[in-house]
Amino acid sequence: MGARHVASGFTLVEVLVAMAITALISVMAYTGLSSALSGAESMRAAATRAHEINQALSMLSRDLRQVVNRPVVDELGQLSPAFSGGELASDSLVLTRAGWHNSTGAPRSALQRVRWWLEDDQLWRGYFPVLDRTAGTEAVETAVLDDIERFEVRFLSALSVLESDRNDVIDRRNWQDNWITDLSQPGQLPAPPAAVEVVMEVVGLGEVRRTYVLPSS
Repeated sequence: MGARHVASGFTLVEVLVAMAITALISVMAYTGLSSALSGAESMRAAATRAHEINQALSMLSRDLRQVVNRPVVDELGQLSPAFSGGELASDSLVLTRAGWHNSTGAPRSALQRVRWWLEDDQLWRGYFPVLDRTAGTEAVETAVLDDIERFEVRFLSALSVLESDRNDVIDRRNWQDNWITDLSQPGQLPAPPAAVEVVMEVVGLGEVRRTYVLPSS
């Protein structure tokens, strides 16, 4: 009687187990890849947001560090102080600054009148093409930063009243919420403050606080 030959192969159970293992490995690989891509996208978005915030703060810093005591005539023909701001002011921050670059050699001043304000959760910066305006003078306005819930500015009259504790935490009791013309003293315009504190509430990030010492008048 001849030898019996047994056909070799996989049983149905073995095939199903192999398919299940392959599917599991595929799911794990896809999940890992998806997590890696999501993480990379989150990091890219965070880096982009950080760049936008730093760019806005750099622009604000350049304006504040070049403040000059040059009042201007507004569109109503009234003399406005070189620097004003706060809750009671028309805008959160208005100032005259030096260093307006003139690469084209246009017949204009190197000084620039700048304003910053918050509108519809957007931080805006505007400037006027001339210092002393007329009724037809229009500002050039740019939305600098989105998703800003709060933009506040506080003012310090003199560095001599600046106080801090032993941990270098600034005592803000001597800071003012407004820097505007005192209506009880007509004809007297306030000079720029000695220092400015800017506080922004950024959606998804929280509070951002910066302090700037202004040039001495």
